[in-house]
Amino acid sequence: MLVISPEQVHQTLSFESVIDELQKGFAKPAGTPPRNVYSLTESSADAFAVLPAWNDEYIGVKAFTYFPNNASNGYESLYSKIILFERAHGVPLALVDGTSVTLWRTASVSALASKYLSRTNAKHLVFFGTGNLAPYMIKAHLAVRDLNQVTVIARNTNKAAQLIDELRPLYPNVKFAIGTSNQSTIANADIVSCATGSHTPLFEGSWLKEGAHVDLIGNHHADCSECDITTITRGSVFVDSKVNVLKEAGELLIPMEQGLFTKSDVIAQLSEMHDMTWQRQNEEITVFKSVGMALSDLITASLVYRLNS
Repeated sequence: MLVISPEQVHQTLSFESVIDELQKGFAKPAGTPPRNVYSLTESSADAFAVLPAWNDEYIGVKAFTYFPNNASNGYESLYSKIILFERAHGVPLALVDGTSVTLWRTASVSALASKYLSRTNAKHLVFFGTGNLAPYMIKAHLAVRDLNQVTVIARNTNKAAQLIDELRPLYPNVKFAIGTSNQSTIANADIVSCATGSHTPLFEGSWLKEGAHVDLIGNHHADCSECDITTITRGSVFVDSKVNVLKEAGELLIPMEQGLFTKSDVIAQLSEMHDMTWQRQNEEITVFKSVGMALSDLITASLVYRLNS
């Protein structure tokens, strides 16, 4: 059984290969039970999660621990591993670093959704956040749309500047800038992508221009939201997983509680987008909400395995 390190994951993958693999993988039949997240104590946010999935080639399970106070003790807040088995006989194949796979698959899922949903002539990405996912998210969006402008909005402008300094040499034809969340900035965005820990909306939905695409990945709480209700009610809404999003995401659950949105208003989940009859109208606003799912872990980890075996 192979043991695949974070360094091997990063050296192996490209956004083009992961996005292509996800597009093919989500179009095939697969087993995708709801993920299970367990609180370890009532007095802390420490948690353990298990995410199983399988398709016609592989069986996989990602397990991760989340200890938010670890940093003060010199540990990472999250540790994650993916165990991969072959489908025919259940033989163990690999233990793959899950943290690095999660970075690649999360960004690539958003980019795949943008490939389906955003306007093909999108040029300006407004990105909220400067966390570990930020460079992956921006690179993934740049892999599917010919963007020429990226505006980064963050509470910490020093981190935003560092992020831009990292990206600018890689994309000399893209104009990078630090921005603020105001009507002028949002109204000029073709794609608005949010990957923050914010518990309150990052912008006003009334600011979005017609034809914009909104990508929401940061929030996993039923009572919080990175966007306001206007964004949801103005948009055509898509998700990565109906089961997971309608269990965890305040972006949809809050307007549902107020009678402003229903489960049937979700047009499609990622596994349905390859053959959906919906077609974007030029002035239509699209919204994609993702909370993560085990199938994307399985698809990405199996790609890593094949490229390293």
